[in-house]
Amino acid sequence: AYLRGDLHRAHDDTYSPCVANVYNFPSAFLFFIETEATIGYRHRYITERCPEGIVLFLFQSLLGSIVDAFLIGCMFIKMSQPKKRAETLMFSRAAVVSQRDGKLCLMFRVGNLRNSHMVSAQIRCKLIKSRQTPEGEFLPLDQCELDVGFGTGADQLFLVSPLTICHEINSKSPFFRLSQRSLRSEQFEIVVILEGIVETTGMTCQARTSYTEDEVLWGHRFLPVMSLEDGFFRVDYSQFHATFEVPTPPCSVKEQEENLS
Repeated sequence: AYLRGDLHRAHDDTYSPCVANVYNFPSAFLFFIETEATIGYRHRYITERCPEGIVLFLFQSLLGSIVDAFLIGCMFIKMSQPKKRAETLMFSRAAVVSQRDGKLCLMFRVGNLRNSHMVSAQIRCKLIKSRQTPEGEFLPLDQCELDVGFGTGADQLFLVSPLTICHEINSKSPFFRLSQRSLRSEQFEIVVILEGIVETTGMTCQARTSYTEDEVLWGHRFLPVMSLEDGFFRVDYSQFHATFEVPTPPCSVKEQEENLS
């Protein structure tokens, strides 16, 4: 409009401008907003005698659609990948092996730092260890499932407070022959996967950690982190990773069963 001289003849009724009722920069800016947001007020409009204005109008509409799609995509990706929520799920730095209810168990601790709950939270454990089959085949990264309560439903978590996940070492466990002495020479990794639905957004969240043989403490137990104060339970996360030694048989479960028989 400035190059065509429309601004100087804007109030001339006999002259047909490129954009009607555009007199200065504020009115041109308002026409831009009306075009971008599709909220025209039937006061400013492009006339058919301005082909360059029509081309500019089409370019602005196309560019506006691309910008809107880009911003909506960024917001959707941000909401569909709740990485910050996964960072608020804590795992203990080490796993422990000790007796619980008279049975030798492998245990680790899980905690939730936020007040919002994880809906349908489920935990799984995988043991990654190399082995050789009876036929002589070598499997460098053989995966084995660790039972953390599939049959009893203990793998379905309600994370209102820090929980200790327990794997009972029995004849079906891959740690059936594991003892305190053999633990020093073993090479394995326990991968823990915690999945759940974020309560506020409904998106699926997954947090992972792992424990190697150097991070498994034999004959240890986790310190209590919950205390009752004034009728409310208080959680002390400063002691979340702390452990203490307890009397634990150094032999494996297989050796214990053989001694009893």
